[in-house]
Amino acid sequence: MKKQTTSYLALLCLVMAGFNQAQAEDKPLKVCSAENEMPYSNKDGEGFENKLAKFIAQQLGRKLEEVSWKDPRYFIRDFVDKGLCDVVMGVDQGDPRVLTTEPYYRSGYVFISRSNDSFDLQNWDSEVLRKAQKIAFVPATPAETMLRAIGRYNDMFNYQQELVGYKSKRNEYVKYETDKLVNEVASGKAQLAILWGPAAARYVKAASTPLTMTVIPDNNKRADGEKVGFHYSTSIGVRKGETALLAELNKIIKNKQSEIGELLAAEGIPLLNESGDTLSMN
Repeated sequence: MKKQTTSYLALLCLVMAGFNQAQAEDKPLKVCSAENEMPYSNKDGEGFENKLAKFIAQQLGRKLEEVSWKDPRYFIRDFVDKGLCDVVMGVDQGDPRVLTTEPYYRSGYVFISRSNDSFDLQNWDSEVLRKAQKIAFVPATPAETMLRAIGRYNDMFNYQQELVGYKSKRNEYVKYETDKLVNEVASGKAQLAILWGPAAARYVKAASTPLTMTVIPDNNKRADGEKVGFHYSTSIGVRKGETALLAELNKIIKNKQSEIGELLAAEGIPLLNESGDTLSMN
């Protein structure tokens, strides 16, 4: 009798395990996506992070459900923390607001110039950075910090104000459209742009004028000797406490790194290793 009971319990456990697995597979993977933050994502699924989210959902055997947000300042608090979505693509490794996976790529800021200009752009000591009349960049990024360090920020201030895509209503954010900044160089209005590589790559590839991206080294310092980082690792963010999902995602990142790399390389994103060496850049 005891043996029969044990067998029954074992069978019940197997049935329940199968039921729980089926439930997990039927449950959609809810991914927070920006409604209009190209080239990362949009509501039409045209961004490279939309494609990555679809790939991740497929690997989990779950249907993808994208939950759109509009304001980058609050979506963690208002969407992830409240359980409206499970994960968010493209967060900095170690972002304290969420649990973060192992990085699925590492990239850097780039100098963007017209290929025909053949500028000698190696680092922040390059002479062209001191002679260029107009340099397009996004404020509050490492580019601003170093432009201040080499004494080029103040004379770019008025031009930088012209690059604002729009000023939204009170309590919303000021936005700089990356495609517009890349086009400043392609059209000849600016001699250079200094942008985050993953944000610029799509528009550099699509430009009617051939453009060159040069990855900025990660060994830059301010006047006070403090390092200014230009290379960063990107992870998937998971709501705090969701350690099982975190482990599943880490397994996918480890086992499918080649496929993930191909998706990013197709976008033209400069992919780097921890030493700063370029692994891929179309």
